[in-house]
Amino acid sequence: MNLNQITIPSQNLEKATEFYKILGLHLIVDSIHKYVRFECPKGDSTFSIHHVDTLASGTGITIYFEVENLDASVKKLQQRDIKFNSLPEDKPWLWREAHLNDLDGNHIILYHAGKNRKNPPWRIN
Repeated sequence: MNLNQITIPSQNLEKATEFYKILGLHLIVDSIHKYVRFECPKGDSTFSIHHVDTLASGTGITIYFEVENLDASVKKLQQRDIKFNSLPEDKPWLWREAHLNDLDGNHIILYHAGKNRKNPPWRIN
């Protein structure tokens, strides 16, 4: 099994599209005002957004994007006026993470885990 894509909702598809382009995703489908789809810079997964009139209430969605050089990526995004809830820090689960929200309140974690992403020291054999 391979993950094809994740699709999230947005009330403002145009602004959401620009936000995710700034994060580095490459737009490959634009079904005017209804749906957009991106290629991730690495790997085979894609990421899409569909327009909704109202967002569901609750804790929402958390999206993880791994980047090679987290600190440099965060600085570059800050220069493009992307606001972060927390700057890069090392976590006890051996990932380095920075947190932010997209325009619809979805929680985004930019991180770097390297080999610990799928093979942490506590992995079950």
